[in-house]
Formats: sequence, C-alpha cells, structure tokens
Amino acid sequence: MRKIDSYSHLFPPAYFERMKALAKDQGAIKRWLTVPVLYDLDARLKMMDEFPGYQQILTLSSPPIEFVAGPEDSPELARLANDGMAEIVAQHPDKFPAFVASLPMNNVEAALREMDRAIGKLGARGIQIFTNVNGRPLDDPEFWPIFEKAVNEYQVPIWMHPARGANFPDYLTEKKSKFEIWWTFGWPYETSAAMTRMVFSGFFDKLPEMKLITHHMGAMIPFFDGRVGPGLDQFGSRTSDEDYEGLLERMPKRPIDYFRMFYADTALAGSKAGVACGLEFFGAEKVLFATDCPFDPEGGPAFIRSIPDAIDALDLSEADREGIYFGNALKLLKMGCGC
Repeated sequence: MRKIDSYSHLFPPAYFERMKALAKDQGAIKRWLTVPVLYDLDARLKMMDEFPGYQQILTLSSPPIEFVAGPEDSPELARLANDGMAEIVAQHPDKFPAFVASLPMNNVEAALREMDRAIGKLGARGIQIFTNVNGRPLDDPEFWPIFEKAVNEYQVPIWMHPARGANFPDYLTEKKSKFEIWWTFGWPYETSAAMTRMVFSGFFDKLPEMKLITHHMGAMIPFFDGRVGPGLDQFGSRTSDEDYEGLLERMPKRPIDYFRMFYADTALAGSKAGVACGLEFFGAEKVLFATDCPFDPEGGPAFIRSIPDAIDALDLSEADREGIYFGNALKLLKMGCGC
C-alpha cells in the first residue's frame, strides 16, 4: 500500500552548514551530527528505495530555528531551510511530494513574510511550529497573526513539534533535567500543555477551520482521556485565584471535544498500544501515518518497518488503513490523489 510519511525530518545541506556555524552550544546538536540520513540526501534516497510506495512530507528537524539563531539571523536561516526543501521536492517529487515551511518564530514580522514566500512562491503545504518559542507559550498574543494567517489566508495545516531541553528542570531545586527525562516524558508533556493552552485560549473558537497535527499521536491526551473528559468538566474547582469556572461556562463545547479537533500522527516508535489508543480518541480520519524518520536506533529505516507493523496488527477496515497511510494526508494537504 502507498504510504505517505507525514512527519519525517531533514536538514537541507546549506541550512545544515549554516546551523552548525550559528549553534553556540554544539552539545545541543550532538544527536543530529551522528545521523547521516538526516543531512545526506543520497543516503536518504538509498534508504527509501528499500520501501516501495513509500514517500515523505519533509519537515525541518529540531532544534527550532529560534533556538539556534537570534531574531536578526533567524529569518536568513528559515529562508535557507525553505529554499533547500523546495529544491529537494522539485528534484525528487516521486519521493518527496511536499514540504512544510519553517518560520523564524522569534521574529514575527519576518515569520509572516517568510510564510508568504514559502507558501505563495515555493509551494509549501503548511507550516511547522514548536510547542514553545524559547520558553514563551504559543498563546502569547504576539504569535496570533501567524496562526491567523496560516488558517484564514492560506488554509494550510500546522505541524506542531515538541521543544524542551535539559535546561527545563524536573524539580524546582535543580537547574537541569537528568536522565533525559526532558525528552522521554518532557516532550509528551510539552505537546499536551501546548494543546491545553490552545483549547482554553479559544483557538478553535476563533479559528474553527484550524488543522493542527500533533506529533507523537497527541502525546498524553488520548491516554488521559478521563482527565481531559470528566476531569476537565470540573475545570476551576481546584483554582481559587482565577475564574476558570466562569471560563468553562463560556466555552461552547466540553474541553474534551476541543481536544478531539486536533490531528495526530503515528510516530510512536512502533507502539501498537499507543496507536490503538490514539485511534480510539481521535478517530481514523484524523490520524496520519508518520515515522519520525530518521530518529530510530538504526538511523532511518527501523520505524519505517515497525510502525506499519503496529498499524497492520490492529483490526482496521481497509478504508481506515488507506486513510491513515495516505488518504488523510492527501486530503489535508489538498494534493488530490495523483501526486
């Protein structure tokens, strides 16, 4: 069956070299330097040839552009990323039918201009954001024009990737997160927190047509559907210094119904239970096949094998399988059925 990997990562060569030059903390990019398929296009194409019918929607890998570069340099870095992605898609449309635009989120005016250029001129099919902007929440009013433009002007989906490093401590008495807890559990928390801020900040009421793809199957939300369901039906009962109960009364829908409006992907490292949980929560029509390539123990191919194994082990109809593997992506990205 045709498979469109809706969340795979790549560093275009020019971007990769400039990012390495700008990165002040080389330790922060240690992992990326040891995965050739991430930045070597020939290695990527050779690996993909092992999987007939397999294609990738290209997204830039973390770290976020705004983490690497300040507001003066980040616009140039975003342009390099998007130019490189567009060139790769143009050269290899059979392997890479589309790419997602990267934005310099620490320079909102430049981000809006780059969105115009990347979508309007280069043909990007959406934008990628991270769950925070150097520690600032996405519902900060400064970032609102980016969401508004993506949804209302361009009607493109938004890819949301977690962003959290060891500098986010797990305990108030410490200065850093130990044992890579910041990644293992911090990334799912980051995604869930960003989703919750969007729900209660009214994103879906103001932008009802917003299509936002949450990486890693909506993170914690599907497993904790009882907490975001009956639990948040009691929103405000635990808080005395803000009128959350009044906010809940003003919301047109239950909180859990807003959470179901997000999209999700299957990038769960091959977890059958996780995929089943996410499908039950979001519904097959809102789940897209994704592998997180090349971040697996083999540096590329492992999750391309194991994630379909997990999907195919479930009792899904052929229509649902087709939707997950390629149909939902084609519809979301408005690519028709012949790309």
